[in-house]
Amino acid sequence: MRQAGRYLPEYRAIRERVDFLTLCKTPELAAEVSLQPVERFGVDVCIIFSDILIPVEAMGIPISFGDSGPQLERSVRSRADVDVLRVPDPASTMPFVAETIRLCKRALAGRAALLGFTGAPFTLAAYTIEGGGSKNFASTKSLLYSDPQLCHALLDKLASATAEHAAAQIAAGAQAIQVFDTWAGELEPAAYEEFALPYHTRVIERIRSAGVPAILYVNGCAGVLELMARSSADVLSVDWRITLSEARARIGPSIALQGNVDPAILLSTPVRVAQAAFAALEAAGPAGHVLNLGHGILPDTPVACAQAFVDAPKVATVS
Repeated sequence: MRQAGRYLPEYRAIRERVDFLTLCKTPELAAEVSLQPVERFGVDVCIIFSDILIPVEAMGIPISFGDSGPQLERSVRSRADVDVLRVPDPASTMPFVAETIRLCKRALAGRAALLGFTGAPFTLAAYTIEGGGSKNFASTKSLLYSDPQLCHALLDKLASATAEHAAAQIAAGAQAIQVFDTWAGELEPAAYEEFALPYHTRVIERIRSAGVPAILYVNGCAGVLELMARSSADVLSVDWRITLSEARARIGPSIALQGNVDPAILLSTPVRVAQAAFAALEAAGPAGHVLNLGHGILPDTPVACAQAFVDAPKVATVS
């Protein structure tokens, strides 16, 4: 959940020298920032530094990043717009991602597991339709309901691209893949079942067929949790708007959970952070759980609070 980033002074030092996309596309630098949380905190898992829109750029839509977030050079609003998108070969269009993974794997030498990730088709579709981020996703939802066939054509192509992107990361050495559907929680359950779940299932089946676990994250997951459980994901990553005990009761004992501490708690004090981590560990119970935040770590997070969060399971084990 965004382990490396603006809260780390060593990350900020690198970003002063290079822009975001250059950082993503320079394997030596991307590997360095991927490893920073491992070196500083001793986390159990290293997640590679990249961006969910990297495959979209490889599909043929130029992307830039500014203070307001990603901006796509053009939007996808017609069948012609979909038809010109290509399903890219990761080896030739995104070789820097695989090389970042290989560099991380070599440097980790077994100290931590290595996690890759990809954006989910619906979230990537929302970015391509809106041309960037959105507060209400009006253009996306308008297209979903007015021309579902067009949306399915776009989602189908994005599912193929993200599945291949995930498979290439696994081939390079990723030991699990997290699928981020940040915006799928904006959908009503029926729309989620039609426009998100089938494509989750397709990407996750590709991941699992390559022999590694799949983690599915949906921000705002409370309304669609049971549907998420039908995706065949090994782990459901949940935000902080639902308790772990409720999530466990609703999905049963067979799927592991990840999350769900509010990232804003890490803006408080190390003592308060440790209390929140202990509470999550206790609420998760004996079934599988990965202690994590319910969304990405915030840029203003004190490093001491991040350290307290990472240390909490060790303290709990000792006590």
